[in-house]
Amino acid sequence: MSIYQHFREEERPFVDQVLEWQEDVKFKHFDRLTDFLDPRQQEIVRTIIGHDEDVSLSFSGGSRYAERCRLRLTPPYLETLEEDFQLTLFSIDYPTKFVTIEHRDILGAFMNVGIKREKFGDILINEDGISQIIVATEISEYVEMNIQKVGKATVRLNRIPLTEHIIPKNEWTEEVTTASSMRLDVILAKMYKLSRSKVTPFIEKGLVKVNWKVVDRVDFTLEVGDYISVRGFGRSKVIGIDGMTKKEKYRLRYGRKQ
Repeated sequence: MSIYQHFREEERPFVDQVLEWQEDVKFKHFDRLTDFLDPRQQEIVRTIIGHDEDVSLSFSGGSRYAERCRLRLTPPYLETLEEDFQLTLFSIDYPTKFVTIEHRDILGAFMNVGIKREKFGDILINEDGISQIIVATEISEYVEMNIQKVGKATVRLNRIPLTEHIIPKNEWTEEVTTASSMRLDVILAKMYKLSRSKVTPFIEKGLVKVNWKVVDRVDFTLEVGDYISVRGFGRSKVIGIDGMTKKEKYRLRYGRKQ
């Protein structure tokens, strides 16, 4: 039985990477620290390595609420401490009375100076406009030198202890619907209460991501646990399928986040 049958074809390169990490730790007794992984990648790691007694795995994104986390893989005789994850937390200071910045502004500022998405973790903004970002320590000096502007705001990045990490609000709202299939266009129409004809252009123009990867096929099949984002409409996730209706439709539970 091939391990690949448990994963989508587009996930195979990452599966191969995880298998390589596992072999390095298990047979060569290396320890491995990865870049930031999204929740789907973390799930893949747990599926492949989670029950291997010869490999210990730990995740950290700076707090127990973190969504994006770094992974440390070690032989079981090595202990992993929080400092082993090499995380740096910055506060993004700016004049909140005169200007506001959003998640996409911070993301764009980092991408515009050539920082890859896997090198920084969660971006946090609370109701008071307090903004933070956690990055891999190895790029922290580069970040300090190159991030002076976010959106329309002039900013200053200050290192703060990980213990000052903002606690995010649980903004997921759970809803229930029925759907004739698990096709991407069908589910998006249900989740965002739009017609399929309005959903299709978003998909075809590359404005839809599934598990943080652009998907431009309307017939892409979603599965339980998938995260979805539609530019301008927020994020959603497939929480569960609670059987079928008498009319052979899926009873779907999903979450929405603005």
